[in-house]
Amino acid sequence: MHITLGNTPDDTLAAFTARAAADPGVAGLVLSGSRVHEGMPTVHSDYDLHVILMDQQASLLAELDWFRSAHLDLVVIPLAEFRTRGMPGRPDSFARYSYVHAEVLLDRLDGTIARILDEKRTLGATEARAAVDGWLDAYVNQTYRSLKSYRDGRPAMGHLDAAESVPYALEVLFALHRRVRPYNKYLQWELERSPLGDRRWDADRLLPVLRRLLADGDPRTQRALFTDIEKTARRAGHDAVLDAWGTDLELLRRP
Repeated sequence: MHITLGNTPDDTLAAFTARAAADPGVAGLVLSGSRVHEGMPTVHSDYDLHVILMDQQASLLAELDWFRSAHLDLVVIPLAEFRTRGMPGRPDSFARYSYVHAEVLLDRLDGTIARILDEKRTLGATEARAAVDGWLDAYVNQTYRSLKSYRDGRPAMGHLDAAESVPYALEVLFALHRRVRPYNKYLQWELERSPLGDRRWDADRLLPVLRRLLADGDPRTQRALFTDIEKTARRAGHDAVLDAWGTDLELLRRP
């Protein structure tokens, strides 16, 4: 199936959404990507559009899954798959953040598309607690590995482990607030527009710490970050994960 590009991305989007709306096999249209993040689009930005198809109803638009162009990128999926896409335990769990600020352009199912989106936008209470426990353990493990390498005279390896600890730290911080960790492109945007409620995690304080860890893995910076994360996690009731590390935590707490 062919898509004719308009003179601008707006023209292309308008033409395609009109075409999709005329197809009875289309259950909904959902816009994501930089276009739903105020202030983020550039002259290079296209439109990221999810086309949700009715289950067990044929549509020629299914042929356009993963269509890519300078104006429009498509994901075309059946409703059943859309319900679970990006959720925990799935290979496409990486896609979760793409739905956090997504906008519904078409919903033929009396609000069903919007309700599914709302379930993806934030972490449920049980989901968040399990996520914090898992990511916190991974973060402590990675930081411990890093600091052991520094202690044992292997700074290059310690640096690599410190860099790997950064994503885990971010997962912990956002899950503690029942939020989906943003893609790195949107990290500063999220921290500035929707702060995590603690001055230590504001963009102007947290981002320099992360850049330092990525730059050289500085052990003192690692320990300072761990101290702050440990305090935050314990206040939220995640003592069991930390206490399971026993005396090994002493390496992470050294001045």
